[in-house]
Amino acid sequence: MAATETAPRRRSGGRGGNTRRTTGFHLDQMPWRVPRNPDRPTEPVDAEGVAAIHDGAMRILSEIGIEFLNDEALALFRQAGCRVDGQRVRMDADFVTEMVARAPGAFAITPRNPDRRIVIGDGHMVFVNVSSPPNSWDLVRGKQPGDFATFREFMMLTQFFNCIHIAGGYPVEPVDIHPAVRHLDCLFEKLTLTDKVCHAYSLGRERVEDVMEMVRIAGGLSHEAFDAAPHMYTNINSTSPLKHDFPMIDGALRLARRGQPVVVTPFTLAGAMAPVTMAGAVTLSIAEALAAIALLEYAAPGCPVAIGTFTSNVDMRTGGPAFGTPEYMRATQITGQMARHYGLPLRSSGVCTSNVPDGQAMWETSNSLWAAVQSGSNLVYHAAGWLEGGLIASPEKFVMDCEVLQMIQRYFEPATFATGPDDIAFDAVAEVGPGGHYFGCAHTRERYTTAFYAPMVSDWRNHEAWSADGAEQTPDRAHRIYRQIVDNFEPPPMDPARREELAEFVAKRKHEGGAPTDF
Repeated sequence: MAATETAPRRRSGGRGGNTRRTTGFHLDQMPWRVPRNPDRPTEPVDAEGVAAIHDGAMRILSEIGIEFLNDEALALFRQAGCRVDGQRVRMDADFVTEMVARAPGAFAITPRNPDRRIVIGDGHMVFVNVSSPPNSWDLVRGKQPGDFATFREFMMLTQFFNCIHIAGGYPVEPVDIHPAVRHLDCLFEKLTLTDKVCHAYSLGRERVEDVMEMVRIAGGLSHEAFDAAPHMYTNINSTSPLKHDFPMIDGALRLARRGQPVVVTPFTLAGAMAPVTMAGAVTLSIAEALAAIALLEYAAPGCPVAIGTFTSNVDMRTGGPAFGTPEYMRATQITGQMARHYGLPLRSSGVCTSNVPDGQAMWETSNSLWAAVQSGSNLVYHAAGWLEGGLIASPEKFVMDCEVLQMIQRYFEPATFATGPDDIAFDAVAEVGPGGHYFGCAHTRERYTTAFYAPMVSDWRNHEAWSADGAEQTPDRAHRIYRQIVDNFEPPPMDPARREELAEFVAKRKHEGGAPTDF
């Protein structure tokens, strides 16, 4: 089996079927696999630069400190011998280094369908759907607030595309469902419309505990089996600069103590919530991330964690965030160096600032996705569907991004850089000789169906052929594909008894009122 795959390929050129049939509509896409990045990472700073960022982060943690708005976290830090002054925690470099060293360099997560098991770390690279926008946009409806029907459509897209490995946060926030029970409805749909790894928002004890129980039920697991290995995860963000809030730390501790992974991702915008220099912004981000990771490893030694980067810059003319910029790319690459320095898996993102799925959207997203490749990222959030700096999720953009993700997967395959005798193809060169062509030679005939990437969205015809066939532009093709997927979707198989138990749990928790809110 090739190093880039965890399941057999039907065709090495990029075509194949779903691992499981989940739609009545067929799109010739790559089969499910967990890709592995064979490239040497891009390293913009030298060893002295890595040491300087590390020393700067340690100095921030020791001299300035991080605020933790969580009493349990403060108590744990006191117990560990850190200096706690009110909500400000200062910790020495030796403590941080010792705690971070407890974390595994890689870990697997197994969802309810074991065939969808993924690995975070060890050179693997997995892609997550767009998560958390409050609005959606498509070619027919335009921009509108998120709703439950659109949320379900994004879950169908998440399940359908084999290059999406994780059903992350809500692809669009369904504001037509009350916040007290939103997590129950959303996770039920996520666990029944998909069979992939899913995520819990760390937004209060009830939500985290409910999601863990729902994942356990969907997987048919005992409490002991759930706690014995990762089956889901959470992502938490710091409140930059230099602050961690109550609910995210609370949720992270709950998951870590039950062996479920936590990704710690500071959101640092250079020039706004972080220093204007990339080195300063990355240093601040590293300090914020390591503070939370040290806490988790003290509370639950050996718990699986990853360090996240969401460092970009602002538009200094407006103060708004910018993504897919050269600075964003370098910050991602440098954070990759720091993640390797600490032996931690890395999370980054596929993001853009554009408001619609246009050229700007795709070049900014491609910049951020290739920065993820270059940085050695293991987990790529918002890999498909993100617009307007995270305020919009678009199904057309989702489909278009999946084309890019498939190209990245193809780029990773050994066939694209093999140099054996058959690849050097001396006999084919001799057969064709001077002035001939390779279309009909034996070497080509044996390989033409698998030799190159075959697109599922791109149109490679010339202008005349494309125009004669209706001159359909890329967003229109993506819209057509999106509608065909959701209009013909068939959920993946699920044991009826588990589905019934899951529905009963949701009904029970709704009757109890769900999670408390401020409303």
